[in-house]
Amino acid sequence: MKLNDPRKVLSWLQSRPSQQALREAFPEEWDVVEKELADAITRRDPASLHRLLNPPPLSQVPKATLGKQDKTRRLQLAIRQRMAALAIERYSLAVATGRSSGKVRFSLFNGLLVQRLLFRRGFERKPASLFWFRLLWPLVWQKRFLMPLAERKGIYCFYSRALIDQLQQLIGDRSCLEIAAGDGTLSRFLRERGVRITATDDYSWQDRIAFPESVVRLPAQAALRQYTPKVVLCSWPPARNPFESEVFRTPGVELYIAIVSQHKFASGNWAEYESQRHFDLEPRPDLSRLLLPPELGAEVVLFRRRALAGQAG
Repeated sequence: MKLNDPRKVLSWLQSRPSQQALREAFPEEWDVVEKELADAITRRDPASLHRLLNPPPLSQVPKATLGKQDKTRRLQLAIRQRMAALAIERYSLAVATGRSSGKVRFSLFNGLLVQRLLFRRGFERKPASLFWFRLLWPLVWQKRFLMPLAERKGIYCFYSRALIDQLQQLIGDRSCLEIAAGDGTLSRFLRERGVRITATDDYSWQDRIAFPESVVRLPAQAALRQYTPKVVLCSWPPARNPFESEVFRTPGVELYIAIVSQHKFASGNWAEYESQRHFDLEPRPDLSRLLLPPELGAEVVLFRRRALAGQAG
């Protein structure tokens, strides 16, 4: 495959090819990525890894007016970004599980406990009981296997019943929109509590996530315009994503609830969180403690529109 056919290459990238397929198609790009990854890991530099996964925009020039050199450069960055993401995912799995090859599986005992604590069936999550989780989680000795296995299905955290109850109280009877909702688990839990919520996602992760009909296929920006919500919710938004800025620019939004990683390079658009001027940022450690598993380091952050701060929730 050649870089001189951008449409063909981009279409192929959207099919999420494997790391091996990428290496075979673009060996020179892999050489660059491999060297940059090795340097970043040797230096233990998370910022370098973040830059690999989130390259800065080359230009604000409209795509239609880009020259051939700019288009080729954009394509190279897209290829390298995908290569880096797959390589880091594989490396993280090896570090977390202690296995560099072969399938990662729970033992029968560990698998049974994890299934009973966190899932209804298969990979369908359930609101977890904090009582039972705190009682039985210490018995699971393969804890490090959970998130690498779950992330393959687009699962980045688990929600306790207590968290769902607290979120229901925060939202109240206001209209709520979940953006980048994945399989819609969080919206489903809240809907079961009587919350008026719509789950939306752009379906860009179809290779990992089985999207139910209850998740409306809409990019975040379009969903915000269409549903004009009072409350917006997002769980584990991608790092430096382009859509959270639209939440702060959408008239009528009174409250934004973000569930993110405590490690700022791992999720959320922290540059936008800290630069926007219309909402007060409110970390909620009391709610963060209700996210599971505790080893994950997840965090709940609220953003209240300043004119309405103190009136809602």
